[in-house]
Amino acid sequence: MKKAANVNWNPQRLDVAAFAQAGGTLSGDEPLAHFDRLVAESAEDATRQVPVNWSVQGDWRAGPSGVGAVWLHLQAQAQVPVTCQRCLKPVVLPLGVDRWFRFVDDEATAAAEDEDSDEDVLALEPRPNLLDLMEDELLMELPLVPMHEVCPGPVVMSAGDLGADAAGAAPAAAPNPFAALADLKKR
Repeated sequence: MKKAANVNWNPQRLDVAAFAQAGGTLSGDEPLAHFDRLVAESAEDATRQVPVNWSVQGDWRAGPSGVGAVWLHLQAQAQVPVTCQRCLKPVVLPLGVDRWFRFVDDEATAAAEDEDSDEDVLALEPRPNLLDLMEDELLMELPLVPMHEVCPGPVVMSAGDLGADAAGAAPAAAPNPFAALADLKKR
Protein backbone atom coordinates (compact mmCIF):
# COMPACT_ATOMS: atom_id res chain seq x y z
CA MET A 1 0.00 0.00 0.00
CA LYS A 2 1.47 3.32 -1.01
CA LYS A 3 0.83 6.56 0.83
CA ALA A 4 -0.38 9.54 -1.15
CA ALA A 5 1.11 12.86 -0.16
CA ASN A 6 -0.73 16.08 -0.87
CA VAL A 7 -3.72 14.50 -2.64
CA ASN A 8 -6.90 16.54 -2.36
CA TRP A 9 -9.67 13.98 -1.96
CA ASN A 10 -13.24 15.14 -2.54
CA PRO A 11 -15.44 13.68 0.24
CA GLN A 12 -18.58 14.49 -1.77
CA ARG A 13 -17.52 12.29 -4.70
CA LEU A 14 -14.74 10.05 -3.43
CA ASP A 15 -12.79 7.72 -5.71
CA VAL A 16 -12.80 5.00 -3.07
CA ALA A 17 -10.54 2.57 -4.98
CA ALA A 18 -7.75 5.14 -5.44
CA PHE A 19 -8.27 6.40 -1.88
CA ALA A 20 -7.87 2.87 -0.47
CA GLN A 21 -4.86 2.03 -2.63
CA ALA A 22 -3.18 5.22 -1.49
CA GLY A 23 -4.04 4.54 2.16
CA GLY A 24 -5.74 7.93 2.18
CA THR A 25 -7.19 9.63 5.21
CA LEU A 26 -9.61 12.50 5.56
CA SER A 27 -11.10 14.21 8.58
CA GLY A 28 -13.09 17.27 9.37
CA ASP A 29 -15.76 19.06 11.33
CA GLU A 30 -19.01 19.82 9.54
CA PRO A 31 -21.81 21.86 11.10
CA LEU A 32 -24.89 19.77 11.83
CA ALA A 33 -26.83 22.33 9.79
CA HIS A 34 -25.26 20.77 6.62
CA PHE A 35 -27.09 17.49 7.29
CA ASP A 36 -30.72 18.21 6.38
CA ARG A 37 -32.17 14.87 7.51
CA LEU A 38 -30.43 15.04 10.90
CA VAL A 39 -31.61 18.62 11.34
CA ALA A 40 -35.18 17.45 10.63
CA GLU A 41 -34.85 15.03 13.60
CA SER A 42 -33.26 17.64 15.88
CA ALA A 43 -34.80 20.00 18.40
CA GLU A 44 -35.78 23.29 16.82
CA ASP A 45 -33.05 25.83 16.09
CA ALA A 46 -30.52 24.16 18.39
CA THR A 47 -28.38 22.82 15.55
CA ARG A 48 -26.56 25.90 14.27
CA GLN A 49 -23.34 25.50 16.25
CA VAL A 50 -23.27 21.72 16.69
CA PRO A 51 -20.22 20.15 14.99
CA VAL A 52 -20.10 16.69 13.48
CA ASN A 53 -16.52 15.42 13.90
CA TRP A 54 -15.55 12.77 11.38
CA SER A 55 -12.65 10.85 9.91
CA VAL A 56 -12.30 8.27 7.18
CA GLN A 57 -9.44 5.99 6.24
CA GLY A 58 -9.01 3.86 3.13
CA ASP A 59 -7.47 0.40 3.18
CA TRP A 60 -6.56 -2.10 0.47
CA ARG A 61 -6.64 -5.69 1.77
CA ALA A 62 -5.90 -8.93 0.01
CA GLY A 63 -8.92 -11.21 0.05
CA PRO A 64 -8.90 -14.97 0.57
CA SER A 65 -8.44 -15.57 -3.17
CA GLY A 66 -5.57 -13.10 -3.34
CA VAL A 67 -7.68 -10.45 -5.09
CA GLY A 68 -7.51 -7.03 -3.45
CA ALA A 69 -10.52 -5.60 -1.68
CA VAL A 70 -11.32 -1.93 -1.08
CA TRP A 71 -12.21 -1.02 2.51
CA LEU A 72 -13.22 2.24 4.13
CA HIS A 73 -13.25 2.96 7.87
CA LEU A 74 -15.70 5.72 8.84
CA GLN A 75 -15.87 7.34 12.26
CA ALA A 76 -18.20 10.19 13.21
CA GLN A 77 -19.38 11.78 16.46
CA ALA A 78 -21.93 14.46 17.24
CA GLN A 79 -23.91 15.74 20.21
CA VAL A 80 -27.37 16.01 18.61
CA PRO A 81 -30.16 17.91 20.39
CA VAL A 82 -33.52 16.17 19.99
CA THR A 83 -36.88 16.41 21.76
CA CYS A 84 -37.45 14.13 24.75
CA GLN A 85 -40.63 12.16 24.11
CA ARG A 86 -41.46 12.05 27.81
CA CYS A 87 -41.17 15.72 28.88
CA LEU A 88 -41.00 17.37 25.41
CA LYS A 89 -37.87 19.34 26.36
CA PRO A 90 -34.55 19.21 24.47
CA VAL A 91 -32.16 16.40 25.30
CA VAL A 92 -28.65 16.18 23.84
CA LEU A 93 -27.78 12.70 22.61
CA PRO A 94 -24.21 11.63 21.90
CA LEU A 95 -24.18 9.80 18.57
CA GLY A 96 -21.18 7.85 17.39
CA VAL A 97 -20.37 5.78 14.32
CA ASP A 98 -17.36 3.48 13.95
CA ARG A 99 -17.97 1.32 10.89
CA TRP A 100 -16.03 -0.51 8.18
CA PHE A 101 -17.38 -0.76 4.62
CA ARG A 102 -16.20 -3.10 1.89
CA PHE A 103 -16.58 -1.92 -1.69
CA VAL A 104 -17.28 -4.06 -4.76
CA ASP A 105 -17.51 -3.28 -8.49
CA ASP A 106 -21.26 -2.73 -8.94
CA GLU A 107 -24.66 -2.43 -7.23
CA ALA A 108 -25.77 -5.97 -8.17
CA THR A 109 -22.68 -7.50 -6.56
CA ALA A 110 -23.07 -5.27 -3.51
CA ALA A 111 -26.72 -6.30 -3.07
CA ALA A 112 -25.89 -10.00 -3.45
CA GLU A 113 -22.90 -9.96 -1.08
CA ASP A 114 -24.42 -7.62 1.53
CA GLU A 115 -27.08 -10.20 2.41
CA ASP A 116 -24.47 -12.84 3.33
CA SER A 117 -21.77 -10.59 4.82
CA ASP A 118 -21.15 -9.43 8.35
CA GLU A 119 -19.75 -6.14 7.02
CA ASP A 120 -21.58 -3.49 5.01
CA VAL A 121 -20.96 -3.91 1.27
CA LEU A 122 -21.29 -0.91 -1.07
CA ALA A 123 -20.64 -0.31 -4.78
CA LEU A 124 -17.63 1.65 -6.03
CA GLU A 125 -19.76 3.43 -8.64
CA PRO A 126 -21.43 5.83 -8.46
CA ARG A 127 -18.76 7.42 -6.33
CA PRO A 128 -20.09 7.77 -2.79
CA ASN A 129 -20.67 11.04 -1.01
CA LEU A 130 -19.04 10.47 2.38
CA LEU A 131 -21.18 13.15 4.02
CA ASP A 132 -24.38 11.38 2.89
CA LEU A 133 -23.00 8.04 4.07
CA MET A 134 -22.08 9.61 7.41
CA GLU A 135 -25.55 11.13 7.76
CA ASP A 136 -27.16 7.75 7.00
CA GLU A 137 -25.10 6.09 9.71
CA LEU A 138 -25.78 8.82 12.30
CA LEU A 139 -29.51 8.65 11.58
CA MET A 140 -29.45 4.91 12.26
CA GLU A 141 -27.86 5.64 15.66
CA LEU A 142 -30.80 7.82 16.77
CA PRO A 143 -33.07 6.02 19.24
CA LEU A 144 -36.66 5.43 18.15
CA VAL A 145 -37.91 7.21 21.27
CA PRO A 146 -35.37 9.75 22.55
CA MET A 147 -35.67 10.49 26.27
CA HIS A 148 -33.71 11.94 29.17
CA GLU A 149 -32.43 9.38 31.66
CA VAL A 150 -34.16 11.57 34.25
CA CYS A 151 -36.28 14.44 32.96
CA PRO A 152 -35.26 17.89 34.29
CA GLY A 153 -38.75 18.89 35.41
CA PRO A 154 -42.16 17.45 36.16
CA VAL A 155 -43.58 15.25 33.44
CA VAL A 156 -47.18 15.85 32.33
CA MET A 157 -48.75 12.42 32.44
CA SER A 158 -52.31 13.07 31.21
CA ALA A 159 -54.34 15.61 29.34
CA GLY A 160 -56.06 16.52 32.64
CA ASP A 161 -52.72 17.75 33.96
CA LEU A 162 -52.44 20.18 31.05
CA GLY A 163 -55.32 22.28 32.34
CA ALA A 164 -53.79 22.99 35.75
CA ASP A 165 -53.25 26.67 36.51
CA ALA A 166 -49.95 28.19 37.62
CA ALA A 167 -50.66 27.35 41.27
CA GLY A 168 -51.16 23.72 40.34
CA ALA A 169 -54.91 23.68 40.97
CA ALA A 170 -57.07 21.81 38.49
CA PRO A 171 -59.69 23.86 36.61
CA ALA A 172 -63.36 23.63 37.63
CA ALA A 173 -65.02 20.51 36.27
CA ALA A 174 -67.14 21.01 33.19
CA PRO A 175 -70.79 19.99 33.51
CA ASN A 176 -71.49 16.43 32.48
CA PRO A 177 -73.53 16.48 29.23
CA PHE A 178 -75.30 13.29 30.25
CA ALA A 179 -76.57 14.80 33.53
CA ALA A 180 -79.29 16.62 31.58
CA LEU A 181 -80.35 13.31 30.00
CA ALA A 182 -80.53 11.69 33.43
CA ASP A 183 -82.86 14.51 34.57
CA LEU A 184 -85.11 13.96 31.56
CA LYS A 185 -85.30 10.22 32.29
CA LYS A 186 -86.45 10.89 35.88
CA ARG A 187 -89.45 12.94 34.72
